[in-house]
Parts: sequence; C-alpha cells; structure tokens
Amino acid sequence: MCILFIAVEQHPDYPLIIAANRDEFYQRETAQSKFWDDNEQVLAGRDLEAGGTWMGMNKNGRLCALTNVRDPQKILTNATSRGYLVSEFLTNQDSQLSYLAKLQESKHQYNGYNLMFGQWNNLWVYNNHTDKLAKLTAGVYGLSNADLDSPWPKINQGVNKLKEHCQQAQALNTDKLFAILLDQTQARDELLPKTGVPIDWERKLSSIFIQSPDYGTRSSTLLLVNKNKHVTWLEHTFDNQGINRQQRSFNFYL
Repeated sequence: MCILFIAVEQHPDYPLIIAANRDEFYQRETAQSKFWDDNEQVLAGRDLEAGGTWMGMNKNGRLCALTNVRDPQKILTNATSRGYLVSEFLTNQDSQLSYLAKLQESKHQYNGYNLMFGQWNNLWVYNNHTDKLAKLTAGVYGLSNADLDSPWPKINQGVNKLKEHCQQAQALNTDKLFAILLDQTQARDELLPKTGVPIDWERKLSSIFIQSPDYGTRSSTLLLVNKNKHVTWLEHTFDNQGINRQQRSFNFYL
C-alpha cells in the first residue's frame, strides 16, 4: 500500500525531504534499493514478481513514487502492474506533461493509484481514480491510500510530526525521521476510514508502521536533497516481526 510524507521547502538546508514506508505481503519477492544493473542511472528497489518498483530516483533528478488507492470494489483482476509506472518514468526521457498524458490515456488499465512524479524540485501527484493532478508547492504533505492529504489519522499524525521537525530542528535528525515511520499507533475505531475492507484490517492498516504475520511494512526510506543538490537515500528493511534486518545508504550529487 505504502505511505509518504513529503516536505517541500520547509527546512533551511533541505528543500526536499521524503519519509516513506513500503507495505506489502512478505511472500512477494523484492530486491532492496541499489543502482540497477540494467540502468545504472536509477536508484530504486525492485518488485521481483512483476518487475517494477514503488519508489526511485535517477541521477538526473527524476523522482517517482507510488501508493495504491484502497478500493476493493474496483479491483481489476487483469490490471497491469502499477510498479511499471514508476520504472517507466525513471528510465525514459518524456517530459512531465507528456508522461501525464500517458497516465491519463492508460488510467483504466490499472487498479487505483497515486503517482508522485517529476523533477525533485517540481513534483506532481496524479490519482487515476479521480483523474486529478496536484502540484506540490511549498508545504508538508501526506500521501497514503486515498487522495493527497486525505484526513486519515496516520496522515495527520505523520504530517504534523514532519512539520514540527522541520520547524524545530537546526540540523536534520534522520533517527527522528525514521521514528515517524516506525509509529505503530492505531486509530480509534470511530476515526477509522471506511475503505471497504473488514474492520480488523482497517485497524491494522491505520498505523504508519504496519505489522502482521503475512503483510506489513517491508522497508522505510528517507530521501533527502540538500541545498547543494546532494542526495541522501537511506533504507531500513524489516522482517515480518518488525525487526530491522538491513540498512543501506547511497549518496550522490545531481
């Protein structure tokens, strides 16, 4: 499902901060983030089942990330994998307007999604269910499994914590940013969204960090771009007990 918290021009030293969790079934085979063997310009993980990815960046500053829209009443059994949308944007040279046209033309081929895409300093979010496009101007945003900034408890919680850290921190503290992504606080039943899944799943999915035996948060990623265009990519990988099993880091200049 995935969740992203995005701060645009909110920290004096970092014009872009993204804190993201990837939630997925543990049985789905995954390659951890690295520069791809078949395209060394692209830094991303890889879904080994379908071949796409959920979030990545290339050395030219193109950035893309995906969240599913949770709507079990509109599931297509023959849909194309949404992960291809991310890998295609990262590996081609289409302008943002050209790529948007492709998204709109193909929107019915995919199950529901939000796609954040663009240059790192000119990002947009497209929702194929609503056919809406939003530009990420200066501010703090939360993107989960409905519309951008839907007032779900975990979205409000993460946005407020990221906003507070950007306002109060003299120097960015990556431990505190990862702590936002590790929060397992579940929403009270009266605050749960009604997305069409059973109530026990609504509860499980209502926390920023999700843990269950079969499905949960597989990885947490921080993407930081400072005012000198230095990119830091930090990734923590978790098992189905919520234990951090591996940490990876990458650094490069745009």
